[in-house]
Amino acid sequence: MQGVLKGLRVLDFGRYIAGPYVGTLLAEFGAEVIRIEKVAGSEDRFMTPVTEDGMGALFMQINRNKRGMTLNPMKEEGREIVRKLVETADIVVANLPPQGMKAMGVDYESLKAIKSDIILTTVSAFGEGGPYSDRVGFDGIGQVMSGAVYMSGTEEQPVKYASPVIDFGTAKMATIGTLLAVMHRNATGEGQMVEGSLLRTAINYNNGMLIEQAMIQSDRVPTLNRGQTAGPVDIVQTKDGWIIVQCIGAPLFKRWCELVGKPELFDDPRFADDLLRGDNGEELTRIANEHAKDLTTEEALEAYAKAMVPAGPVLKPQQVLDDPHVKAMGYMQDVMYPSADVPSPVATVPVRMTGTPGEIKTPPPELGEHTDEIMTELGYDTGTIQALRDKRVI
Repeated sequence: MQGVLKGLRVLDFGRYIAGPYVGTLLAEFGAEVIRIEKVAGSEDRFMTPVTEDGMGALFMQINRNKRGMTLNPMKEEGREIVRKLVETADIVVANLPPQGMKAMGVDYESLKAIKSDIILTTVSAFGEGGPYSDRVGFDGIGQVMSGAVYMSGTEEQPVKYASPVIDFGTAKMATIGTLLAVMHRNATGEGQMVEGSLLRTAINYNNGMLIEQAMIQSDRVPTLNRGQTAGPVDIVQTKDGWIIVQCIGAPLFKRWCELVGKPELFDDPRFADDLLRGDNGEELTRIANEHAKDLTTEEALEAYAKAMVPAGPVLKPQQVLDDPHVKAMGYMQDVMYPSADVPSPVATVPVRMTGTPGEIKTPPPELGEHTDEIMTELGYDTGTIQALRDKRVI
């Protein structure tokens, strides 16, 4: 099946996660995406190596379905190649500092001069226009500056989320913006610049807490995994592991009271509404722990499922890979990279569509795998391509 985005050509100058994952999402639905790396390979290619030649785990995930070429746009001949590439493209993705984008000729003004209806999608730590705009940053910067990390640990030790959720979230937001820009261009013929930023995404994710603080000056302090605006909401220990319990709203709380054998709690004035249950959540956590301590994780989850109260196991990475629901739903697909001894379990398209599904067709490209092919398409002959390679332009 042809992807719904077939016909769109994307130049991916991204690095690490937030930029390249925009290209990944577009590629999964049919866009042609060319990942453009440094001649020696971009940094994210080698992060968390999982093969003998140093290929990175995240690179395996974030660069499937792409063609790959190497290029040095800082050289004059490289800038000319950029110009030729842009002439053929619909979208340019770049998460680079503004000064770097300008030097490479992929800032919006330079791109518009080449192709007036081009769409430029950028991702940065802070966005343009504020006092931090020239600073660089990664996912953790967005996390800690949103207020969420302070609330996730203790007052003595803030705790950040282990996965780069802000990077991925920013990529998804930027992808939505990119598709809206394509719709606008299709209707008007106008291109535009789409800007995502890590801090903007992180503040969106934590906005409810910020609204509460601004409006009622709650001045909450962290309580680790225990929720503060409902209850019981916490991670509790079973006989052989841990589960999370998330009880929000009166109907769920009533079912939970019956589940743990304490129906009288539903009429206890300490637990009359969600906020009071949050305020008195330590007692509810104690009761939840008392109920779960003599049950295996499986037994506890079965009891919660039967009572229709949300609960889930705290899984180690290998347990996620082995989970029967994860397998049955096809949440991951084995993808074989040429230099790997075993396939990598790559997370599949994060949204299911019945009419225009996305798919993983190809593994991430080897370094410069399609350079010659793409250069030939741009009109370069074999001798010129070799000369440019000798000069480390490609």
